[in-house]
Amino acid sequence: MVFSLPTLQIGYMKCRERVNKSLESQIRIVFMGTPDFAVPSLRRLVDEGYHVVSVVSQPDKPQGRKRILTPPPVKVAAQEMELPVFQPQRLKDPENVQRVLEMEPDLIVTAAYGQILPREILDAPRFGCINVHASLLPKYRGGAPIHHALIQGEKETGVTIMYMVEALDAGDMLAWKSIPIDEEDHVGTLHDKLAKLGADLLSETVTKLIQGDVKAIPQDHEQATYAPNIKREDEQLDWNRTSWELFHQVRGLSPWPVAYTLWNGKPLKVWKARPVPLGKPAKPGTVVRVEDDGVVVATSDGGLQILELQPAGKKRMTAEQFVRGRKLKPGDVLGES
Repeated sequence: MVFSLPTLQIGYMKCRERVNKSLESQIRIVFMGTPDFAVPSLRRLVDEGYHVVSVVSQPDKPQGRKRILTPPPVKVAAQEMELPVFQPQRLKDPENVQRVLEMEPDLIVTAAYGQILPREILDAPRFGCINVHASLLPKYRGGAPIHHALIQGEKETGVTIMYMVEALDAGDMLAWKSIPIDEEDHVGTLHDKLAKLGADLLSETVTKLIQGDVKAIPQDHEQATYAPNIKREDEQLDWNRTSWELFHQVRGLSPWPVAYTLWNGKPLKVWKARPVPLGKPAKPGTVVRVEDDGVVVATSDGGLQILELQPAGKKRMTAEQFVRGRKLKPGDVLGES
């Protein structure tokens, strides 16, 4: 019997696919992650048949005014998939290191886990430890890359898969993909786009890594920039900045933790805004117009129209809802205590 070349190729591809699926089910993966960003990556590994032997996440934390102890999103997802969960307070404690080593991982995948992996864990898996990071490294290393990319007015961002090392997000890169940042994007929308992109890229990279078909590329450390976790002082609007800088700050903090200014000495959260021109310059922070379509505040070079806001002790609302019955008026100055 004589087989044609296409028939042989199809047979080879099917055979290779069966071998790959067998490898996927044999590779022991420990997944480490905590927030919503990591959930699509975990689900993708499980959905594609990888053997996730355990999930490591941060401990449950009290949330809300009633301080209700709440599990992190990755733990919730893991329990839905009936995966064992380990939540050490300090991963580097010897007993916790030993517990991870006893899981005998062939590969460790992390995505926004939130703790530094000690050397003993980094050296253990035969395929190494890889991380899903929400930026185009070496730019925006650190815990808040999505926020800072928006705050800095970047036109594009992306996801990088890299080997983990003891230095912050400094390992060799295995893969990366970029996406544009739309003018309507904020932290919430960009987070969701990057979480999906990260899951897609992780799937491609793990397959190639297991097959030995991936090349690690060192980062250019001289080009590194950093994205530290957002602090309270990063949230306050400085009306002496330009309209576009303030616009990027607002969307780079929405929907969490949310930018704010001061009104009558109390915080006034600004959820959504846009730059607008002013016919006549005014002192930065001065309320120029109070209308249903927005409250216009003077900046160093124009105006910022506040579209959605939240007074202290109240719910988030539109500008139209806000101006009804409120005493904010043109000539008032925001940002002063």
